This record gives sequence, structure tokens and C-alpha cells, in this order.
Amino acid sequence: QILVKHGVLTDSQCEHIITEQDQSGRPFGAIAEELFGVPSEAIEQAWADQYCMMAEWIDAGLVKTDPAALATVDRRQAWQFRILPVRFDAAELMVCSTQEHLVRALEFAGWKIQASCYFVLTDPLSLGEALMKHYPMAGMNPAAAETRPSSTIVAIAIHGSLASMP
Repeated sequence: QILVKHGVLTDSQCEHIITEQDQSGRPFGAIAEELFGVPSEAIEQAWADQYCMMAEWIDAGLVKTDPAALATVDRRQAWQFRILPVRFDAAELMVCSTQEHLVRALEFAGWKIQASCYFVLTDPLSLGEALMKHYPMAGMNPAAAETRPSSTIVAIAIHGSLASMP
């Protein structure tokens, strides 16, 4: 229904996909891509939106972190992918990000972090404050977590800090 709400699919197309899914057992997104040319980015964003409705929300600035969890990413990765590894719960790593950066954070965790991860969410300012505390980086500030990661990192590389940006 999220793809219908965003105008990517019609109700009729959605029903057709569900019928096909019931018969084949294939993932909804794969069928939507194949039958109706839905871009994978739209599928990923819809999945992230759905995940955000069910995920636990925390205040990243107040959560107790585990040094072993923090060591799973370096400072650049934490800021670039807006990701805060929080702690290990049994064999899983709790990772915090924002709704806006969830797809990118999930992709990064999938190829970089060796542990199985589950995500919790926070608001961008809380994430920025936590990143400043655990991964201080010259030129970054809590508000930087609200911007697109690539534009912030590139701006710092060019200008030296957010303060000197035009």
C-alpha cells in the first residue's frame, strides 16, 4: 500500500502483484519490478518506510553504547552512512540511524558489518549529537546529520568545515 500511496502503483497493480506473490512465493518487490517496471529505489524506500512504522525509536544521545559495537565502524563511516552501532544483543548488533538515511545505512551494514544487525531509529539531531560524542570529526556538528551524507563529506573535504561553507 505504500507504493500505492506514493503513486508508484495503482490498487489494481498492487492486487495483481499480491495474487502473483501468493502463487509463486516470490518477494513483492521483485514482482513489482518485473511486471510494472517499479524502480528498485522505490521498492527500497517503501520497505524503509514500512520498517519505520514498526521499528523502535530511541534517543540516540541517551542510549548506553558498547565500545565493541562502536568499534565495528570508523568515524568516517559513521558520519557518511549516518549509522551508530549501539550494542550487541546476543549475536545481533543494534544499529541506530534515521528514517531519512535508513536505506543507505542498511546497505552499508549489509556489506561492511560482519554481525547480524537490527535497526532502531532516532531523529537526525539526536543522531548527530551521538555521532559527535562517539565519533568526533573536525568540521562536523549535530546538525550535519540532517543533511545528505555525501554532500556534507564533500563540503568538508573542500572547505575544511561546515562553518567555512559558502
